[in-house]
Amino acid sequence: MKDAVAIHPLSLSKCAEEAYARLRRTIASTGPMVVGFSGGSDSALLLRVASDVLGESVVAVTAVSPSLAQSELEDAKALATEIGVRHLLVDSQEMEEEGYRENSPRRCYFCKAELFRILKETAAEEGVAAIAYGAITDDLGDFRPGMEAAREAGAVAPLLEAGISKEQVREISRHLGLRTWDKPQSACLSSRVPFGTRINTAVLTRIETAEAALRSEGFRQIRVRDHGEIARIECAQDEFDRLLDPRLRQRVVLSLQAAGFRFVCVDLTGYRSGSLNPPQS
Repeated sequence: MKDAVAIHPLSLSKCAEEAYARLRRTIASTGPMVVGFSGGSDSALLLRVASDVLGESVVAVTAVSPSLAQSELEDAKALATEIGVRHLLVDSQEMEEEGYRENSPRRCYFCKAELFRILKETAAEEGVAAIAYGAITDDLGDFRPGMEAAREAGAVAPLLEAGISKEQVREISRHLGLRTWDKPQSACLSSRVPFGTRINTAVLTRIETAEAALRSEGFRQIRVRDHGEIARIECAQDEFDRLLDPRLRQRVVLSLQAAGFRFVCVDLTGYRSGSLNPPQS
């Protein structure tokens, strides 16, 4: 185990400092682990602290599939290098699962079941008992069928066990110097497709190409929801004004049409995480 990292009392709020200490204790008590690593802010914090606490007893695994944007894959690889952990890329077979392709509200269950299968197989090969993923307290209030798959697989969620919220993820990550501290929320490309619309590689490629075009224009918090011929753009409220620029708007339209959409519209409500999720009772 690595020596504890001193926490400067002025660097973190008291709540975040306590949460960080709980996280370190949780990871230490869990021991060597294989971490499901997407490259997002949550899994990046989990991986960094696990590496700090457990050293070389941590292995990062990223499941590679058409639902993972190439830019996210490249960023995950770069982050793992920056953190200094061994990073394995394993092909996911989620697209072979009919339950995934039919895109019911339980789609995430099939995706996560495949991820945890990969993590368990990797853990067995590495002689490691624990598999971990980056769930946080905010996930408890959202529609997350993937958490059922996690329970079935016996996966641990150290951030959740330590009671860490998204706000604390960002605060602790900034304290540790992780560049993901303010990274916009991300999700698999399949989350852009309305439930009931079948998923295939062509649809995911169209979405990935469209979102890459928007990011190349400087948009950060962006989603392209795929409604067949229609691309529905969700962007952060503070980025709306940019779309009023006629030249930028024309470039966006042409780029999204080149990606395969016929019509391009902007959702005036703006970006909402999980906007295609079924309503909660």
